[in-house]
Amino acid sequence: MASANSFTVGVGSSGGGSYANGGSNHNVFVYGSLLADEVVRVLLHRIPQNSPAILHGFHRFSIKGRVYPAILPVENKKVTGRVLLGISAPELEILDKFEDFEYEKKAVDVSLVGAPKDDVLQAYTYVWAKSNDTNLYGDWDFEVWKASKMKDFVNMTMGFVEQESNPRVVTYESYYKPE
Repeated sequence: MASANSFTVGVGSSGGGSYANGGSNHNVFVYGSLLADEVVRVLLHRIPQNSPAILHGFHRFSIKGRVYPAILPVENKKVTGRVLLGISAPELEILDKFEDFEYEKKAVDVSLVGAPKDDVLQAYTYVWAKSNDTNLYGDWDFEVWKASKMKDFVNMTMGFVEQESNPRVVTYESYYKPE
């Protein structure tokens, strides 16, 4: 997994307002399985404060043989998700390990739903590492995933937490049989 340099993230607008989240805490834009409180709770042992958000210039794809999505930059597209606020450095390390080598952590600007148009929040997100992956297709739907895959995914996530030494992909592939 590529790592990004640490930075303090905050909300800023062209109107001059800036609201730093202070210290070493981070914001993380999530768009897939981490939209589910149940998955976040298993990983972080809490549900961080969060806010609905939009990431412009990206598309959320389904991945052949996987139950979770990928995002990649795509002009004139957007991804709806949420921002987990106030993530500590140890929590960010947990998320980095969970997202594994399949994703690269990137700093992005997201728009908070309901905030003034010019307000953006800087956050980390996890972008699919293989930009030309032929296994990416269509759209990924959280509600469909929640109804049909979430329960098993939460159980897999518990296995990942219990077997801390295994990469998430290894845990995933031992839990889910290829389709």
